[in-house]
Amino acid sequence: MALKNRPTEFKVPLNEQDRHPMMGESDINTILLNGAQIALTKLKRAQSFNARLYYYAEISVFLEVSLSRGAGISDTTRKQLEVIHKDATHIHMDANKLLNILEV
Repeated sequence: MALKNRPTEFKVPLNEQDRHPMMGESDINTILLNGAQIALTKLKRAQSFNARLYYYAEISVFLEVSLSRGAGISDTTRKQLEVIHKDATHIHMDANKLLNILEV
């Protein structure tokens, strides 16, 4: 029984699409938007300054990630994240103003 010669397999660096073959561009957009929406909901319910600051920072990270070029993030997603971030800013600042009024 003779062994068949197999062609030598070359190590080819993986490109971005090969790393996650089941994840498409629309998936990353959905993940970013859903994550930001969840953080916004938690921000609205937060009872302490530290909790609000944490969720506000989390939303800021989602917005920051959306600014990455070549990551498959659509302009629509970026605009929606900007709106969520703007809403979060108003909620966080309004809660801080109310907290400062109550402390005085």
